[in-house]
Amino acid sequence: MSTLTVGLIGAGGISRVHADAWRALGVRGYVTSLDGAEEIAAEYGFEVVDGVDALIERVDLVDIVTPSSTHADFALRAIARGRDVICEKPLAATAEAAADVTAAAARAGVRLFPAHVVRYMGEYAQIKAGIDAGRIGTLAVQRFSRAGSAPQTGWFFSERAGGGVIRDLMIHDIDQALWFAGPVDSVYAVQNPPTVDDRVPAPVTAHVVLTHRNGVLSHLHASWVQPGMPFRTSVEVAGSEGRLRYDSAEDATLRTDAVVPEGDADYLPPMSPEESPYYAEIADFVSAIREGRDARVTPADGIAAVAVAEAAYASIARGAAVSLAETPGAAHAATAPTEEVAR
Repeated sequence: MSTLTVGLIGAGGISRVHADAWRALGVRGYVTSLDGAEEIAAEYGFEVVDGVDALIERVDLVDIVTPSSTHADFALRAIARGRDVICEKPLAATAEAAADVTAAAARAGVRLFPAHVVRYMGEYAQIKAGIDAGRIGTLAVQRFSRAGSAPQTGWFFSERAGGGVIRDLMIHDIDQALWFAGPVDSVYAVQNPPTVDDRVPAPVTAHVVLTHRNGVLSHLHASWVQPGMPFRTSVEVAGSEGRLRYDSAEDATLRTDAVVPEGDADYLPPMSPEESPYYAEIADFVSAIREGRDARVTPADGIAAVAVAEAAYASIARGAAVSLAETPGAAHAATAPTEEVAR
């Protein structure tokens, strides 16, 4: 089998954990970015390519790790040239755009993978397995919390540019809530302080309550806090016969706290490539392509997470709960094409 060629679009904070995984998988890597491509190339043995379209032409698979507002455009450009695509979360800034990308991939017969990495974190995967095995009986309520230093890059603080604490940070737990408990009927959300003139404040906290179609309630909390504060995440699911929980601050062996180094644009715990959930995620995507099977995350999952985030922002604007069916993203989430892996 020939060596897989991969093109990384973007060289920000998240690009390094992707590049680390690709290097561990032994691919031939290329990178393009408006800034930082040379550093990624030197650190990971990639080759710099001048421009997105030139990079797409040289590779088998495109990995998009750019600001959220660019995801759909880059994905569509890669899909139009018959390339498989991995795209960091969110799949697009809106569910409509995410559905357009998914439909384009289905028409082109290429694979599309939304990178929702928390599904590949062992603690969350174990909880999912416990729910599915009936260890806690009938699932009733879920609580998720995620908090860390506010990002350092400006676009994160513009909701119109695809940023915002819900769309960027909480979307990890939105995806987990959907993975654990299934589709959502209604969404209620609050944020304090509020976004004013498309400027998300920091520190900032959002709380979202999801009512799932099966009656399960999910409470989701996300905060961007002061620089230097450790990253912390927790989850608890309770059912008729017990509960399962994980808190990164309470388990020294699985701890995921990390202080943000000065100048960093992201907060990621130190880890080796083999321990990294990013490695597990990317390795699953590559195996899914080679084996003709679904990965753990599908394009429909990517659309659904964006649709719930959109509904949360609609709830904040209205000051009341909204039915997911009322929101623009709902129809796209409901009618998303499924993965077609039989080639």
